[in-house]
Amino acid sequence: MLKKEKKTIVLSAEDVNTIVEKFGFNKLMDILIDRLTHTIHNYEPETLKIPIRSGFNYTAENPGLIEWMPVHQKGEEVVIKVVGYHPQNPEKFNLPTILSSISAYDTSTGHLMGIADGVLLTALRTGAASAIASKLMAKVDSSILGLIGCGAQSITQLHALSRIFELKKVLIYDIDVDTMHSFEERISMLNLDIAVKRSSINEIIGQSDIVCTETSIEVGTGPLFQNLPFKKHLHINAVGSDFPGKTELPIDFLKQSFVCPDFLAQAKIEGECQQLRDNEIGIDLVGLTKNHMNYKHVKEQTSVFDSTGWALEDMVVMDLFLDLAKTFNIGLEVAIENISQDVKNPYHFLLKEVTV
Repeated sequence: MLKKEKKTIVLSAEDVNTIVEKFGFNKLMDILIDRLTHTIHNYEPETLKIPIRSGFNYTAENPGLIEWMPVHQKGEEVVIKVVGYHPQNPEKFNLPTILSSISAYDTSTGHLMGIADGVLLTALRTGAASAIASKLMAKVDSSILGLIGCGAQSITQLHALSRIFELKKVLIYDIDVDTMHSFEERISMLNLDIAVKRSSINEIIGQSDIVCTETSIEVGTGPLFQNLPFKKHLHINAVGSDFPGKTELPIDFLKQSFVCPDFLAQAKIEGECQQLRDNEIGIDLVGLTKNHMNYKHVKEQTSVFDSTGWALEDMVVMDLFLDLAKTFNIGLEVAIENISQDVKNPYHFLLKEVTV
Protein backbone atom coordinates (compact mmCIF):
# COMPACT_ATOMS: atom_id res chain seq x y z
CA MET A 1 0.00 0.00 0.00
CA LEU A 2 1.33 3.45 -0.89
CA LYS A 3 2.27 5.73 1.94
CA LYS A 4 0.07 8.80 2.21
CA GLU A 5 3.04 11.17 2.29
CA LYS A 6 4.15 9.89 -1.13
CA LYS A 7 1.00 11.08 -2.79
CA THR A 8 0.83 14.35 -4.66
CA ILE A 9 -1.56 17.16 -3.74
CA VAL A 10 -3.27 18.38 -6.92
CA LEU A 11 -4.85 21.82 -6.72
CA SER A 12 -7.17 22.40 -9.66
CA ALA A 13 -8.42 25.81 -10.71
CA GLU A 14 -11.58 25.16 -8.68
CA ASP A 15 -9.49 24.22 -5.63
CA VAL A 16 -7.44 27.40 -5.94
CA ASN A 17 -10.62 29.47 -6.21
CA THR A 18 -12.11 27.74 -3.16
CA ILE A 19 -9.02 28.51 -1.09
CA VAL A 20 -9.32 32.20 -2.00
CA GLU A 21 -13.01 32.24 -1.09
CA LYS A 22 -12.53 30.43 2.23
CA PHE A 23 -9.51 32.44 3.35
CA GLY A 24 -10.61 35.80 1.98
CA PHE A 25 -8.94 37.53 -0.96
CA ASN A 26 -7.87 40.63 1.00
CA LYS A 27 -6.33 38.59 3.80
CA LEU A 28 -4.68 36.36 1.21
CA MET A 29 -3.10 39.30 -0.63
CA ASP A 30 -1.89 40.83 2.65
CA ILE A 31 -0.23 37.59 3.75
CA LEU A 32 1.26 37.03 0.31
CA ILE A 33 2.79 40.52 0.35
CA ASP A 34 4.17 39.90 3.86
CA ARG A 35 5.59 36.47 3.00
CA LEU A 36 7.14 37.70 -0.23
CA THR A 37 8.67 40.72 1.52
CA HIS A 38 10.15 38.46 4.20
CA THR A 39 11.54 36.00 1.64
CA ILE A 40 13.09 38.77 -0.47
CA HIS A 41 14.60 40.42 2.63
CA ASN A 42 16.16 37.12 3.72
CA TYR A 43 17.22 36.00 0.26
CA GLU A 44 20.72 34.51 0.09
CA PRO A 45 22.00 33.17 -3.26
CA GLU A 46 24.00 30.46 -1.46
CA THR A 47 20.83 28.75 -0.22
CA LEU A 48 18.32 29.79 -2.87
CA LYS A 49 19.35 29.09 -6.46
CA ILE A 50 17.35 30.83 -9.18
CA PRO A 51 18.56 30.50 -12.78
CA ILE A 52 17.28 32.65 -15.63
CA ARG A 53 14.12 31.15 -17.09
CA SER A 54 14.36 29.33 -20.38
CA GLY A 55 11.95 28.04 -22.97
CA PHE A 56 10.71 28.16 -26.52
CA ASN A 57 9.49 31.16 -28.51
CA TYR A 58 7.63 30.57 -31.75
CA THR A 59 6.04 32.68 -34.47
CA ALA A 60 3.52 30.35 -36.06
CA GLU A 61 -0.15 31.09 -36.73
CA ASN A 62 -0.61 31.51 -32.98
CA PRO A 63 2.69 33.07 -31.81
CA GLY A 64 3.79 32.82 -28.22
CA LEU A 65 6.16 31.09 -25.86
CA ILE A 66 6.36 28.34 -23.29
CA GLU A 67 8.95 28.81 -20.56
CA TRP A 68 10.01 27.10 -17.34
CA MET A 69 11.02 29.00 -14.23
CA PRO A 70 12.84 26.92 -11.58
CA VAL A 71 14.00 27.75 -8.05
CA HIS A 72 15.96 25.51 -5.69
CA GLN A 73 15.71 26.08 -1.95
CA LYS A 74 18.57 23.95 -0.70
CA GLY A 75 17.61 21.17 1.66
CA GLU A 76 13.90 21.72 1.13
CA GLU A 77 12.33 21.93 -2.29
CA VAL A 78 12.53 22.67 -5.99
CA VAL A 79 9.63 24.66 -7.43
CA ILE A 80 9.13 24.88 -11.19
CA LYS A 81 6.55 26.94 -13.00
CA VAL A 82 5.79 26.22 -16.64
CA VAL A 83 4.10 29.19 -18.24
CA GLY A 84 2.62 29.81 -21.66
CA TYR A 85 2.24 33.34 -23.02
CA HIS A 86 0.01 33.66 -26.09
CA PRO A 87 -1.31 37.19 -26.76
CA GLN A 88 -4.02 36.02 -29.19
CA ASN A 89 -5.65 33.74 -26.60
CA PRO A 90 -8.43 36.11 -25.39
CA GLU A 91 -9.70 36.96 -28.87
CA LYS A 92 -9.18 33.63 -30.65
CA PHE A 93 -9.72 31.03 -27.95
CA ASN A 94 -11.41 32.88 -25.06
CA LEU A 95 -8.48 31.91 -22.85
CA PRO A 96 -6.21 34.01 -20.63
CA THR A 97 -3.06 35.38 -22.25
CA ILE A 98 -1.03 33.58 -19.59
CA LEU A 99 -1.61 29.90 -18.75
CA SER A 100 0.61 28.10 -16.28
CA SER A 101 1.06 25.39 -13.70
CA ILE A 102 3.40 25.21 -10.70
CA SER A 103 4.94 22.06 -9.23
CA ALA A 104 6.91 21.50 -6.02
CA TYR A 105 9.42 18.68 -5.43
CA ASP A 106 11.00 17.34 -2.24
CA THR A 107 14.79 17.57 -2.69
CA SER A 108 15.36 14.66 -0.28
CA THR A 109 13.67 12.17 -2.59
CA GLY A 110 12.57 13.93 -5.78
CA HIS A 111 8.96 13.26 -4.83
CA LEU A 112 6.40 15.54 -6.48
CA MET A 113 4.74 17.08 -3.43
CA GLY A 114 2.20 19.22 -5.20
CA ILE A 115 1.03 20.68 -8.48
CA ALA A 116 -1.33 23.62 -8.85
CA ASP A 117 -3.02 25.78 -11.41
CA GLY A 118 -0.71 28.75 -11.89
CA VAL A 119 -2.98 31.21 -13.69
CA LEU A 120 -4.39 32.91 -10.60
CA LEU A 121 -1.21 32.33 -8.60
CA THR A 122 0.87 34.14 -11.23
CA ALA A 123 -1.47 37.12 -11.24
CA LEU A 124 -1.45 37.26 -7.44
CA ARG A 125 2.33 37.13 -7.04
CA THR A 126 2.88 39.68 -9.82
CA GLY A 127 0.55 42.10 -8.09
CA ALA A 128 2.21 41.46 -4.74
CA ALA A 129 5.67 42.16 -6.21
CA SER A 130 4.48 45.50 -7.62
CA ALA A 131 3.02 46.41 -4.24
CA ILE A 132 6.34 45.70 -2.52
CA ALA A 133 8.34 47.67 -5.08
CA SER A 134 5.88 50.58 -5.01
CA LYS A 135 5.97 50.74 -1.22
CA LEU A 136 9.75 51.18 -1.44
CA MET A 137 9.86 53.62 -4.37
CA ALA A 138 6.55 55.50 -4.71
CA LYS A 139 5.47 58.45 -2.55
CA VAL A 140 3.69 57.36 0.61
CA ASP A 141 0.67 59.56 -0.16
CA SER A 142 0.25 58.31 -3.74
CA SER A 143 -3.47 58.37 -4.50
CA ILE A 144 -3.83 58.26 -8.30
CA LEU A 145 -3.08 54.98 -10.04
CA GLY A 146 -2.81 54.61 -13.80
CA LEU A 147 -3.32 51.28 -15.55
CA ILE A 148 -2.14 50.94 -19.15
CA GLY A 149 -3.61 47.61 -20.16
CA CYS A 150 -6.84 46.45 -18.50
CA GLY A 151 -6.48 42.68 -18.84
CA ALA A 152 -6.16 40.05 -16.12
CA GLN A 153 -2.94 41.45 -14.65
CA SER A 154 -4.48 44.87 -14.09
CA ILE A 155 -6.99 43.46 -11.59
CA THR A 156 -4.40 42.05 -9.19
CA GLN A 157 -2.13 45.07 -9.71
CA LEU A 158 -4.96 47.30 -8.51
CA HIS A 159 -5.89 44.93 -5.70
CA ALA A 160 -2.34 44.61 -4.36
CA LEU A 161 -1.61 48.34 -4.56
CA SER A 162 -4.91 49.16 -2.85
CA ARG A 163 -3.68 47.18 0.18
CA ILE A 164 -0.66 49.51 0.50
CA PHE A 165 -1.89 52.93 -0.68
CA GLU A 166 -5.06 54.94 -0.05
CA LEU A 167 -6.01 55.17 -3.70
CA LYS A 168 -8.70 57.68 -4.64
CA LYS A 169 -8.72 57.44 -8.41
CA VAL A 170 -7.66 54.93 -11.06
CA LEU A 171 -7.14 56.03 -14.66
CA ILE A 172 -7.42 53.22 -17.19
CA TYR A 173 -6.56 52.67 -20.84
CA ASP A 174 -6.62 49.66 -23.12
CA ILE A 175 -6.30 49.42 -26.87
CA ASP A 176 -9.35 47.13 -26.74
CA VAL A 177 -12.32 49.38 -25.99
CA ASP A 178 -14.50 46.50 -24.74
CA THR A 179 -11.82 45.46 -22.26
CA MET A 180 -11.60 49.01 -20.95
CA HIS A 181 -15.38 49.35 -20.67
CA SER A 182 -15.73 46.10 -18.71
CA PHE A 183 -13.04 47.01 -16.19
CA GLU A 184 -15.35 48.48 -13.53
CA GLU A 185 -17.57 45.42 -13.56
CA ARG A 186 -14.56 43.11 -13.30
CA ILE A 187 -13.23 44.86 -10.18
CA SER A 188 -16.60 45.12 -8.42
CA MET A 189 -15.75 42.29 -6.01
CA LEU A 190 -12.85 44.37 -4.61
CA ASN A 191 -15.39 46.79 -3.08
CA LEU A 192 -13.04 49.74 -3.47
CA ASP A 193 -14.19 53.29 -2.78
CA ILE A 194 -12.34 54.60 -5.79
CA ALA A 195 -13.22 56.62 -8.88
CA VAL A 196 -12.50 54.89 -12.19
CA LYS A 197 -11.93 57.05 -15.25
CA ARG A 198 -11.33 55.89 -18.82
CA SER A 199 -8.38 57.92 -20.01
CA SER A 200 -5.73 58.29 -22.66
CA ILE A 201 -2.11 57.26 -22.15
CA ASN A 202 -1.25 60.97 -22.14
CA GLU A 203 -3.62 61.59 -19.22
CA ILE A 204 -2.42 58.55 -17.32
CA ILE A 205 1.26 59.48 -17.56
CA GLY A 206 0.59 63.12 -16.79
CA GLN A 207 -1.73 62.73 -13.79
CA SER A 208 -0.77 59.49 -12.01
CA ASP A 209 1.44 58.98 -8.97
CA ILE A 210 1.87 55.29 -9.80
CA VAL A 211 1.44 53.63 -13.20
CA CYS A 212 1.31 49.93 -14.02
CA THR A 213 1.97 48.92 -17.62
CA GLU A 214 0.76 45.39 -18.36
CA THR A 215 0.27 45.22 -22.12
CA SER A 216 0.69 42.64 -24.86
CA ILE A 217 2.67 45.07 -26.99
CA GLU A 218 4.48 43.26 -29.79
CA VAL A 219 8.23 42.94 -30.13
CA GLY A 220 9.82 46.05 -31.64
CA THR A 221 6.68 48.21 -31.47
CA GLY A 222 7.38 49.99 -28.17
CA PRO A 223 7.42 52.32 -26.39
CA LEU A 224 3.86 52.97 -25.25
CA PHE A 225 4.50 56.71 -24.95
CA GLN A 226 7.12 59.29 -25.79
CA ASN A 227 7.93 62.84 -24.63
CA LEU A 228 4.98 63.25 -22.26
CA PRO A 229 4.85 65.45 -19.14
CA PHE A 230 4.67 63.62 -15.80
CA LYS A 231 4.90 64.23 -12.07
CA LYS A 232 8.46 64.45 -10.77
CA HIS A 233 7.82 61.49 -8.43
CA LEU A 234 6.05 59.21 -10.94
CA HIS A 235 6.68 55.51 -10.23
CA ILE A 236 6.03 52.90 -12.93
CA ASN A 237 5.65 49.15 -12.46
CA ALA A 238 6.64 47.85 -15.90
CA VAL A 239 5.07 44.39 -16.04
CA GLY A 240 4.67 43.74 -19.77
CA SER A 241 8.26 43.15 -20.93
CA ASP A 242 8.95 39.43 -20.82
CA PHE A 243 11.13 38.53 -23.80
CA PRO A 244 13.86 40.09 -25.96
CA GLY A 245 12.76 43.08 -28.01
CA LYS A 246 9.51 43.62 -26.10
CA THR A 247 9.62 46.89 -24.17
CA GLU A 248 6.96 49.32 -22.94
CA LEU A 249 8.87 52.38 -21.69
CA PRO A 250 10.88 55.00 -23.61
CA ILE A 251 14.62 54.90 -23.11
CA ASP A 252 14.85 58.57 -22.16
CA PHE A 253 12.40 58.04 -19.28
CA LEU A 254 14.39 55.02 -18.12
CA LYS A 255 17.69 56.89 -18.23
CA GLN A 256 16.42 59.70 -16.00
CA SER A 257 14.75 57.30 -13.55
CA PHE A 258 15.87 54.98 -10.77
CA VAL A 259 15.39 51.56 -12.40
CA CYS A 260 15.04 48.58 -10.06
CA PRO A 261 14.85 45.11 -11.70
CA ASP A 262 13.29 42.15 -9.96
CA PHE A 263 16.01 39.81 -11.32
CA LEU A 264 18.86 41.71 -12.96
CA ALA A 265 20.34 38.95 -15.16
CA GLN A 266 16.89 38.18 -16.59
CA ALA A 267 15.80 41.82 -16.90
CA LYS A 268 18.85 42.61 -19.04
CA ILE A 269 17.66 40.00 -21.54
CA GLU A 270 13.88 40.31 -21.41
CA GLY A 271 12.93 43.42 -19.44
CA GLU A 272 13.15 47.17 -19.74
CA CYS A 273 16.79 46.86 -18.65
CA GLN A 274 17.67 45.44 -22.07
CA GLN A 275 17.59 49.07 -23.24
CA LEU A 276 20.15 50.23 -20.67
CA ARG A 277 23.86 49.96 -19.91
CA ASP A 278 24.85 48.41 -16.59
CA ASN A 279 25.72 51.78 -15.06
CA GLU A 280 22.21 53.05 -15.87
CA ILE A 281 20.50 50.32 -13.85
CA GLY A 282 19.86 50.74 -10.12
CA ILE A 283 19.98 48.18 -7.34
CA ASP A 284 17.74 45.13 -7.68
CA LEU A 285 14.66 44.41 -5.56
CA VAL A 286 16.61 42.29 -3.08
CA GLY A 287 19.15 45.03 -2.51
CA LEU A 288 16.45 47.69 -2.28
CA THR A 289 14.47 45.64 0.26
CA LYS A 290 17.51 44.91 2.41
CA ASN A 291 18.82 48.51 2.28
CA HIS A 292 15.64 50.54 1.84
CA MET A 293 16.70 53.17 4.39
CA ASN A 294 19.51 54.19 2.04
CA TYR A 295 17.08 54.82 -0.82
CA LYS A 296 14.47 57.13 0.70
CA HIS A 297 15.39 59.74 -1.89
CA VAL A 298 13.96 57.55 -4.66
CA LYS A 299 10.43 58.46 -3.51
CA GLU A 300 11.05 62.02 -4.68
CA GLN A 301 12.12 61.13 -8.24
CA THR A 302 10.88 59.08 -11.16
CA SER A 303 11.39 55.36 -10.67
CA VAL A 304 10.71 52.09 -12.49
CA PHE A 305 10.22 48.57 -11.22
CA ASP A 306 11.33 46.30 -14.07
CA SER A 307 9.10 43.32 -13.31
CA THR A 308 9.99 40.41 -15.59
CA GLY A 309 8.64 37.75 -13.22
CA TRP A 310 10.88 35.95 -10.72
CA ALA A 311 10.71 32.28 -9.79
CA LEU A 312 11.14 33.20 -6.12
CA GLU A 313 7.68 34.77 -6.29
CA ASP A 314 6.25 31.52 -7.66
CA MET A 315 7.81 29.53 -4.81
CA VAL A 316 6.31 31.84 -2.18
CA VAL A 317 2.79 31.79 -3.62
CA MET A 318 2.91 28.02 -4.21
CA ASP A 319 4.01 27.32 -0.64
CA LEU A 320 1.25 29.59 0.65
CA PHE A 321 -1.45 27.76 -1.30
CA LEU A 322 -0.13 24.34 -0.29
CA ASP A 323 -0.24 25.46 3.35
CA LEU A 324 -3.81 26.70 2.97
CA ALA A 325 -4.82 23.54 1.11
CA LYS A 326 -3.76 21.51 4.16
CA THR A 327 -5.51 23.91 6.54
CA PHE A 328 -8.83 23.64 4.69
CA ASN A 329 -8.36 20.03 3.53
CA ILE A 330 -8.71 21.10 -0.09
CA GLY A 331 -7.18 19.35 -3.08
CA LEU A 332 -6.96 15.82 -4.44
CA GLU A 333 -4.25 13.44 -3.28
CA VAL A 334 -3.08 11.37 -6.24
CA ALA A 335 -0.49 8.61 -6.47
CA ILE A 336 1.10 9.99 -9.65
CA GLU A 337 4.48 8.31 -9.21
CA ASN A 338 4.83 4.58 -9.81
CA ILE A 339 5.99 3.33 -6.40
CA SER A 340 5.72 -0.32 -5.39
CA GLN A 341 7.04 -2.56 -2.65
CA ASP A 342 9.64 -3.79 -5.15
CA VAL A 343 11.17 -0.50 -6.23
CA LYS A 344 13.75 -2.31 -8.40
CA ASN A 345 11.18 -3.81 -10.76
CA PRO A 346 9.37 -1.41 -13.13
CA TYR A 347 7.19 -4.33 -14.34
CA HIS A 348 6.01 -5.22 -10.82
CA PHE A 349 2.39 -4.83 -11.86
CA LEU A 350 2.73 -7.63 -14.42
CA LEU A 351 3.77 -10.25 -11.88
CA LYS A 352 1.03 -12.77 -11.10
CA GLU A 353 0.87 -15.17 -8.23
CA VAL A 354 1.51 -18.73 -9.50
CA THR A 355 -1.27 -21.18 -8.60
CA VAL A 356 -0.98 -25.02 -8.72
